[in-house]
Amino acid sequence: MLVLSRKPGERFFIGEDVEIVILDVEGGNVKVGIRAPREVLVLRGELKLTSVQNESAAVAPSERAVDALLERFYGRT
Repeated sequence: MLVLSRKPGERFFIGEDVEIVILDVEGGNVKVGIRAPREVLVLRGELKLTSVQNESAAVAPSERAVDALLERFYGRT
């Protein structure tokens, strides 16, 4: 992980197309501006986590659901 110290108005780049600008620092909060091409997905961490959890829940059925299906179709668990 790269750790940078920046002041408001300063910027840095990720690759050729993504620009990060520090807009404001107030107390323990930092406002960050991101310029990126439309095809680059930019998500807050909690949204990414929720997305991954939702995908996992949709793809991996619960153990109880699998047991219920086995019982229904094969008479066993």
